[in-house]
Amino acid sequence: MLTVWGRPNSLNVQKVMWVVGELGLEHQRIDAGGVFGGLDTPDYGALNPNRKIPTIQDGPVVVWESHACVRYLAARYNPGGLWPEDLVIRAHADMWMDWLHTTLMAPLGVVFWGLIRTPEPQRDPAAIARAVDELAKLWPLVDAVLAQQPFVACKRLTMGDIPLGAACHRYYNMPIERPSLPHVEAWHARLQERRAYQSHVMLPVT
Repeated sequence: MLTVWGRPNSLNVQKVMWVVGELGLEHQRIDAGGVFGGLDTPDYGALNPNRKIPTIQDGPVVVWESHACVRYLAARYNPGGLWPEDLVIRAHADMWMDWLHTTLMAPLGVVFWGLIRTPEPQRDPAAIARAVDELAKLWPLVDAVLAQQPFVACKRLTMGDIPLGAACHRYYNMPIERPSLPHVEAWHARLQERRAYQSHVMLPVT
C-alpha cells in the first residue's frame, strides 16, 4: 500500500494527495510536520534525510520532494493520463511544474507567510505588497496559456496542472487584491469540479 507522510494543510502535501485522489490509489496518510512533528525521528530521517514533507513509500520505493512524488505517481499509475506520453506535452507540463518552484513560489510564499502565518504586529507590509505586485505580473503568464487551451499543457488535465492548481487555491483564498484573470478563473472553476481537488486542495488556508 502507498504511504504518504505529511499534514493536510501543507501545499506540497496537497499536490501529492490530489494525485492520489485523482487516481483512486489505495493509501494511508500519516500526519507529519507542523504541529504533528515526527520529522526528527530516526525512522523518518532514514526515509527522508531532508526531514521535510511530503515523503511517499510505494512498496520498496521511497520518493521525496513534492514534484518528484507527483511525477512518480503519474508515471507509474497513469501513463498517458496525468503522465503525458507525448514528449512535447510532457515538456510543457514539466515546464509549468518547474516554473512554480523557480518563479511563482517565492512571492506566493512571502504573501502566505506574511499574512497567514505571521501575527499582524510582526508583519512586513512593504515586503508583502511587493510580493502581491509580483504575483500580479506572474499569473497573467498562466492566463495567456489558458486562453489557448483549457489546461496548462494541453486540452486535458496533466501533472502540469497539479502544482499550479494547488497554488491557485491558495492565491484565491488570501486577503489580497488580484488582477482580472478570466482564463485562470475559468481553469480554477474546472478544477473545483473535480472530487479529488475538493477533498485534498480546497481546504482552509492556514
